[in-house]
Amino acid sequence: MIGVLIFPDFQILDASGPISVFEIAGRLAGRPTPINVLAEAPGSVRSSSGVEMMARGLRSPGSLSTLIVAGGEGVVAASKSQKVLAFVRAAEKRGVRIASVCSGAYVLAEAGLLDGRRATTHWRRTRHFLATYPKVKLESDRIFVRDGDIWTSAGISAGIDLALAMAAEDFGEDISRQAARQLVLYDRRSGGQSQFSSLLELKAPTGRFAPLLTWAREHLETPLTVEHLAEKAGMSSRHFTRAFVAETGTTPFKAVERLRIEVARQRVQSSSEAIERVAQSTGFRDPERMRRAFIRAFGQPPQSLRRAARAG
Repeated sequence: MIGVLIFPDFQILDASGPISVFEIAGRLAGRPTPINVLAEAPGSVRSSSGVEMMARGLRSPGSLSTLIVAGGEGVVAASKSQKVLAFVRAAEKRGVRIASVCSGAYVLAEAGLLDGRRATTHWRRTRHFLATYPKVKLESDRIFVRDGDIWTSAGISAGIDLALAMAAEDFGEDISRQAARQLVLYDRRSGGQSQFSSLLELKAPTGRFAPLLTWAREHLETPLTVEHLAEKAGMSSRHFTRAFVAETGTTPFKAVERLRIEVARQRVQSSSEAIERVAQSTGFRDPERMRRAFIRAFGQPPQSLRRAARAG
């Protein structure tokens, strides 16, 4: 049985996305899996959108094989509920596979399940999460992370990728791919891919480094080293790196790579420009280096993205 734990002001897609994945995968496999929505108090639970879901109360987790904790605006309150934390801890002790979607990682972290483990959450919460739970090995740039039987995922839609990976483990890769197609997804993204939201955010940066990132985006063909960026910002390299990470939640190197990836992706998909030329003009220099960056970010090489764009 799969349990999906929600709370007042949860994000509805954090719950409905994984529910849909397991419902479809179980049906395709001919092995429907019972799915229960759970909450601290039984009855109707209001999501942040105003839409409500009916939930059962928290009892013994003994019948569960998987527990998925949703995220959302109400996660801080949920992570302070002793009843919720006790239930999550009891599930972990019984060997239940446990996952969080987006900020649901706060509940797992507060319960102590993530101490010393690799994990991820929505990139916007990186700084607060790191400050609150320093024992967690946060990988803030990942779609989802698995560490043993504990799974964590990034923002909202990444919960679907996580659920598809779980479905692949339960029913096989073929069923997972069929479920992805049924959901009209290209395919599930691997956990090692970057969080796409970070790429999009850097297209229109805000904050004190906004002018610097805008300038960097217009000068991608230059080296854009930390030293170069620090000089442009009028700061020492060491101070610049610390301040940049604190402001953006990522390193200068990763920020520049994301900018290069996004500009290169646009040119690959919208033109017939040679891949080698795109790599050169966006600062990758080497087409192979650009190919590896694309696979990390999108799960596909540039040529595949170009073919898909033309087919669409």
